[in-house]
Amino acid sequence: MQYSIEGEPLPVVICQLGAGEMMITEKGAMSWMSPNMKMETVGGGLGKMFGRAFSGEAMFQNHYTAEGGPGLIAFASSFPGSIRAFEISPGNELVCQKSAFLASTSDVQLSIFFNKKVGAGFFGGEGFIMQKLSGNGVAFVEFDGYIKEYNLQAGQSMVLDTGYLAAMSSTCTMEIQSVPGLKNKFFGGEGFFNTVVTGPGRIWIQSMPISAMAGSLAPFITTGH
Repeated sequence: MQYSIEGEPLPVVICQLGAGEMMITEKGAMSWMSPNMKMETVGGGLGKMFGRAFSGEAMFQNHYTAEGGPGLIAFASSFPGSIRAFEISPGNELVCQKSAFLASTSDVQLSIFFNKKVGAGFFGGEGFIMQKLSGNGVAFVEFDGYIKEYNLQAGQSMVLDTGYLAAMSSTCTMEIQSVPGLKNKFFGGEGFFNTVVTGPGRIWIQSMPISAMAGSLAPFITTGH
């Protein structure tokens, strides 16, 4: 499989497949393809289906296979930002925000990544449930807005407003912390919780999570009567 990522800030990844090669995507992510790409919708078992639904993903996945010769398929981002390609392998797993997964080669597996502090996670919102990409292959992930990348050393931490963590190496640890002080919580305008990520590993921070944009636009949207 060969690919090119084009067109930021509204990017698309265009994949050239050899005969018999297959891509996996979430429902609705395919944008255009050659006529010989065969689609099959699969659930992967009841447990996996409900697990994906719980993490905010579609219960079903679409498999696209190039039949009878080379094929082409394109996957477009659903929000202004970036599409990044990650080489996934044992020891190089990626943990990313829910709904970030766009497409991958067939040997990449998706699973739910839970924050260890479950109680805090429920109130921490976006930071609680994330996705883990493992296996072997190339995964395409979509991020919202501009992406800043940091390489954290062992024990080095970064504090993020919850929702801004786009992805991290699986070697990193994540904790949801309450913002200290009632005045800070209610009048600081930064929400009740922060996400603390600790290395070693790489982190990818997004400048405009879709949830933050929705909150910014909400006061300007009026409903008709």
